[in-house]
Amino acid sequence: MKLLRIYSELAKARLSSLVVMTAAVGFIVPEERVRWGLFIATVLGTALVAGGAGAFNMVMERDRDARMHRTRKRPIPAGEIGVLHASLFAFATALAGLAILFFAVGPKPAELALYCLLLYALIYTPLKAHSSLNTIVGAVVGAIPPVIGWVASTGRIDFGAIILAAVLFVWQIPHFLSLDWMYREDYARGGYVMLSAADPSGRSTVRMALLYSLALIPIGIVAVAAGMAGLFFGIGAFLLGLMMTHLGLKFLRSKGQKEARGLFFASLLYLPLLLGLMVADRGPIPIVEARGSVASEAHAPESTVDHDDPRPND
Repeated sequence: MKLLRIYSELAKARLSSLVVMTAAVGFIVPEERVRWGLFIATVLGTALVAGGAGAFNMVMERDRDARMHRTRKRPIPAGEIGVLHASLFAFATALAGLAILFFAVGPKPAELALYCLLLYALIYTPLKAHSSLNTIVGAVVGAIPPVIGWVASTGRIDFGAIILAAVLFVWQIPHFLSLDWMYREDYARGGYVMLSAADPSGRSTVRMALLYSLALIPIGIVAVAAGMAGLFFGIGAFLLGLMMTHLGLKFLRSKGQKEARGLFFASLLYLPLLLGLMVADRGPIPIVEARGSVASEAHAPESTVDHDDPRPND
């Protein structure tokens, strides 16, 4: 049981669960009738790749984690698991996820997952010690999982996939900036170059948090106009966007710890509610059918998929 707990922490289970949720929504939204075998393979493969990425991150940041109050009890700095053991777990978990996506779902979702893994481990993670642009790179990483789900379902990257990616990208900025402000001293202690380090007054941090919170409102409207979801979703998305904007304004005015925490926890509430509304009120997505894809089809043609086979071997 102890080893399972350690593996769960290495895989950043809570963060990975958000990744899996977005991939699941990306799969379900364009589906008229959910193909459960393919869905399970997509979710499982994505979860394993996300867990492997989280473990690689912990291996690479172990020394900095040991200096931060918030992370010093993680498994590696706490001495609960060795670096080699953790590295093998990261490699095996990520490889298993990529294999499931490639063989049970298709080459294109596996390719996207590989890009996401490499971007997270090789660019985002080391960049945190050198540039505050790591927040933008991290948001790009977080925008890929719903596209993995969408491509697993449709075989292509089209306008619907871009909208979902945009929602995830924009949402992450106020989410991460509020967290950055809450733990700015701890991040500095760990040697991370976050925006709060270059912005001690907080002026740029709060303005960016508000700007991206406000940008969530038109993205919801575009999703309705594109036929991805109905009026019920549109109203809910508008109200949720207003909530984020209101809390962003409070953060702008005070630059306080309490307001940063309020925006952060509101962002945790925003995402599952928005995605849940989209799934519950998903539409026929006529714009996707009308405009076609903006990227190539998945390598495995649609005609090779047995829609009546419940096994994840599509």
